Amino acid sequence: MATAKGPLFSLDASGKVGGAIVFSKWKGRNVIRRHAIPSNPKSAGQVAMRAMMKFASQIWAGLTTGNKATWDDLAAASSISPFNAFVGFNQDQWNHFKSPTKQLPLTQAGVGGAAPTTTVTAAVKELSLSIADGAPAPAWGWLIHRSTTTGFTPSRATLIAAIERTATPTVYLDAPLVTGTPYYYRIGGFSADGVKGTLEAERSGTPT
Repeated sequence: MATAKGPLFSLDASGKVGGAIVFSKWKGRNVIRRHAIPSNPKSAGQVAMRAMMKFASQIWAGLTTGNKATWDDLAAASSISPFNAFVGFNQDQWNHFKSPTKQLPLTQAGVGGAAPTTTVTAAVKELSLSIADGAPAPAWGWLIHRSTTTGFTPSRATLIAAIERTATPTVYLDAPLVTGTPYYYRIGGFSADGVKGTLEAERSGTPT
């Protein structure tokens, strides 16, 4: 993506030209990019990154004013909003298989939590995960890893959801799923400052 001043010798430009390039605005700046047809293959890696992006995007509104202010310097350095700095940083964290953080600097002094105890309940094309706290409970949330292969090793590509911990148990509904297919889960907590907790032993369920 390139920036432009006076695109097409006009004061402004937007839209597609010749099916090849697109003129638009991004954060108040004129930009030019190649026209691309979106695809959605839903690879494991893409699902995992989207899961972390969803978590970061939704959790931002509930952060304290103090938490949000810690992202101002990073945002200013990159000419982006604090929200985008927060989401981008935590996406990069997960790309390196590290858990998210509410604020900067990343102190990694919090409680990731002991392994939880999860009860899996099957229903039509879905599985309900009831995640009971270990002792101690995680200070912020749960990382839910899933596979259709038993004995799998959790990685950055096996994440299907990052969710905030609620009063125990935290309930997560995994859907839609394929009827008759066994699904295997490993779940662990994380703190508000980048500390992972202990992963639970594998749990499984088969949707009806």
